[in-house]
Amino acid sequence: MKMYIAGNWTDAPTMKTVTSPYTGETIDETPDATEAQIEQCLAAAEKAATVMAHLPGAERSAILNRAADLLAEHAEDLARTITMEEGKPLGESKVEVSRMPDLARLSAFEGTQARGETLPLDAQAGAVGKFGMTLRVPCGVVVAITPFNYPLLLVLHKVAPALAAGNAVILKPAGYTPLVALKMTKLFLEAGLPENALQCITGSGARLGKALCGDRRVRKISFTGSVPVGEEITRTAGIKKLSLELGSNAPLVVLPDADLEQVAEVAAIGGYVNAGQVCISTQRILVQRGIYSDFLDALKPKVEAITVGDPMTEGTRLGALISEKDAERVDGWVKAAVASGARVVTGGERDGAVYQPTIVADVDPKMRVSCEELFGPAVAVSPVESIDEAIALANDSDFGLGAGIFTRDINNAFRFVREVQSGNVMVNWSPLWRADFMPYGGFKNSGIGKEGPRYAVQEMTELKTAIFHGLDG
Repeated sequence: MKMYIAGNWTDAPTMKTVTSPYTGETIDETPDATEAQIEQCLAAAEKAATVMAHLPGAERSAILNRAADLLAEHAEDLARTITMEEGKPLGESKVEVSRMPDLARLSAFEGTQARGETLPLDAQAGAVGKFGMTLRVPCGVVVAITPFNYPLLLVLHKVAPALAAGNAVILKPAGYTPLVALKMTKLFLEAGLPENALQCITGSGARLGKALCGDRRVRKISFTGSVPVGEEITRTAGIKKLSLELGSNAPLVVLPDADLEQVAEVAAIGGYVNAGQVCISTQRILVQRGIYSDFLDALKPKVEAITVGDPMTEGTRLGALISEKDAERVDGWVKAAVASGARVVTGGERDGAVYQPTIVADVDPKMRVSCEELFGPAVAVSPVESIDEAIALANDSDFGLGAGIFTRDINNAFRFVREVQSGNVMVNWSPLWRADFMPYGGFKNSGIGKEGPRYAVQEMTELKTAIFHGLDG
């Protein structure tokens, strides 16, 4: 597939191969953009930003609603593309795609609702006879850098609000999964976007990211990915607005009054959807010691029932990780934990990029499989003595994106909500839950800024203040 820059679908002298992580077969090739093409893209975006800023909200909304219809119309092809290039089961890809039309429509609405306010200037001595107001204006050129794990959902969470707010967008999709982003770009162009309002550039993330993020014409960067890359972006960007979602190692606390069958059922989903490659995947399960063995007994058969295989086959619940290298990393972390005293309850085996759904028990919270972001199909289970220890361990992390607790005690639930340092807290559910309209973002190294259309529109706009003088009459 070609990339879309400066009003054209174009190749580059060097092409990069896109392969299936499950079969290893080549799916397609995409361009590795040159320095000259990056400059063409930036120059085109700067011009398009002026056009988008003058496009009425009603027209932007109409375009996004047409795009929503096209996303629904092409749902089957988009889902199959995701599964081929990312490796998640087709059923999961269909769920991802099914959320897109409503997300586009919600973004269309929120883009028309960016409000300002009047300022009570006469409350200040010396400001009588003046009228003040604020209004929201587009940032201008927005760069959206997206990850592989939800290659359509997390693209649209950036692109749709940015366009709805009146910006021009340069989309840089993950190198592993550019195909569905390019197909989405075609649909948005078909919906009637002005020329270059959305461009999709492909190639080396390190090279393109540095060039795009460091350019003075870019006023807003929205990035989802790793902490090291997020830190590099902050060093490169200069004076710009940043939204950074940088992952987590989400804890799930299980107290003695929880329904263990329900917890096991939910954990067997929350820890293994998309092969655990989710920023809010359940990774650390902290279980009060009195029910520790019973919980493991309940969880084991649920995890062993997860069907592993060809992601294109109906009924498969776990396919491949994004690469064999990542599967090797997960395997290495699990083996290191076992060598230090943990034990594998089930799983722990690798075949190429496929890693069996795994439970690691008796985990010291300082083990890598617990304290860093695993991003794989394994959960680390540790016993705790009390809710005090559980909260302390939940907070003993550089991350703070998602957390969950199972309890029937409303006091413990509210205490957990108040005290846990996390941007999203689930009560009686796994951390792996997100509604597209809610504010989504983390604390600490999990990042800055919020997604969710209403909150993303605020992130994608600037607040301008206007004061009218000489109104004494």
